[in-house]
Amino acid sequence: MAPGAHWRGRERYTVFDTAYGDGAWVRALQEAWRADPHKPARLHIVALVRDMLPGFHRIPQSDARLTLTLLAAPFEAALAQLGAQPDFVRLRGLDETGAGFARPLARIVASDARLATEKLDSEQRAALLAQGFVFDGENALFASRKPRLPVPPLPEQRALVIGAGLAGSAACASLCARGWQVTLIERHPAVAMEASGNLAGIFMPLLSRDDNIPTRLTRAAYLYALRAWRQLGGIGAAIEGQACGVLQLARDAGHAGVSRAISAEAHYPPDFARWLERGEAEALLGLPAPDGGWLFRQGGWARPGSVCEAMLASCGGLLERRFGAGSITLEHDGGAWLARGPQGAVLAQAPTVVLANGAGARFLAQSAGLPLAALRGQVTHLASSMVPALPLVLCREAYLTPGAGGVACAGATYDLDDDPALRASSQDENIERLRGLVSDPGAASGAPLAGRVGFRCVAPDRLPLVGRLPDFAAAGATERLRDVPRHPGLHALLGYASRGLIWAPLAAELLAAQLEGEPLPLETALVDALDPARFVLRARRASRGPQPGA
Repeated sequence: MAPGAHWRGRERYTVFDTAYGDGAWVRALQEAWRADPHKPARLHIVALVRDMLPGFHRIPQSDARLTLTLLAAPFEAALAQLGAQPDFVRLRGLDETGAGFARPLARIVASDARLATEKLDSEQRAALLAQGFVFDGENALFASRKPRLPVPPLPEQRALVIGAGLAGSAACASLCARGWQVTLIERHPAVAMEASGNLAGIFMPLLSRDDNIPTRLTRAAYLYALRAWRQLGGIGAAIEGQACGVLQLARDAGHAGVSRAISAEAHYPPDFARWLERGEAEALLGLPAPDGGWLFRQGGWARPGSVCEAMLASCGGLLERRFGAGSITLEHDGGAWLARGPQGAVLAQAPTVVLANGAGARFLAQSAGLPLAALRGQVTHLASSMVPALPLVLCREAYLTPGAGGVACAGATYDLDDDPALRASSQDENIERLRGLVSDPGAASGAPLAGRVGFRCVAPDRLPLVGRLPDFAAAGATERLRDVPRHPGLHALLGYASRGLIWAPLAAELLAAQLEGEPLPLETALVDALDPARFVLRARRASRGPQPGA
């Protein structure tokens, strides 16, 4: 059985392949879709792989009507974390799998889903029959009468995006790729004039021994960003920067020991992450590295503003820019959101709004309840001649970029005040940490005060906010994310802290997938961890106080 006869006339169609292998079947399916005059408007393919880093891998396609999501996870674990409703499932490669997958598979498939199976044993076949799959030879139809949530209709493809930094630019790129008409509203006269305006942002993964939520999110986002940037033209070409690699030095001997354990347990591909002992690290760096460090070959630095411009350029004529708008307010009226300027005039309207304005979201009535903070960061700009010449980005508690255009960037501070001006004390802090990083107490001596101050938007748990905004006033006594009341059509891409450069592309893809009813590019546990409504539930739990016997 092939999905071609089943997908005819569909607006969207999702295929789940349990064994990607060399990808030949998926490529043939994509070609069949391209050649079929009766094909669905959108084809989404999710496939399990064995030879990639753990987790979800969204693979950008040249045709935005196609999505491909590869998932490196055991079959049953994948079913528990799959944010998709497959219309067609190709079941194969289950020789070493029991029959426990039948129930979770039945829970996620579409009401008229088809199965194409290979080499099922009698127990697996019986389990599928018990869950409502009706077999005809090796193929099956899902015929369960259990009630299912209806598939929501596709939304009207018009949106306002508030904020022209990394978050907003990525939102525009993901939505316009799907055919949306987008109006980008920015209070400043140009892109990337707030936290995204630094000369250099560092891109690298995050590692941890327990592979926790920030690690899994950042790994998926980092790998997606590398692919997305290549599609935009690449670092060093369309995007200003260098894919020169990053060396993250160990803090001390204890940190080095933990890093060795991670390296031994994780077996990372060397291009992704490789632990270097002291001798190898020092040979690469040309500077002392007494405790070794992690080499991220695919890492580097990029100017965030150039990333924004590249993403916005990909939008073509579907994007309208409204810059220099000043402060705005939002008003919901008759199914549409109105964005009003400082004098009350309507700047634009659309049924969908994406808040991507960082800490500025605190001043909009609909998002004022979010526990966001603005964290000051001062970056120091140094003449390249004042610091060692580096072959790659160097970091530990601080970072130093290779010189570009005669300037190296060092930083950045984490301050709790709201002073927008450069100050000598912050520069002194950056230079002191820089000297420890390069093991040179005289580095950057006499450097004039130069650099930039920005304000990171940070949530209490240091995770971004991606998804529909909660209605705090209507929240009541809800206990589950899915029950939290939401503002209709109002969404967030906020709280990127210091990782906006790599979080922004995947977060925008996640939001676009939610809006379009596509398979999600992240595991559902991560999607829930990023849901802005998580703070409604936390506030409710905190208000109840300690429970008796706790």
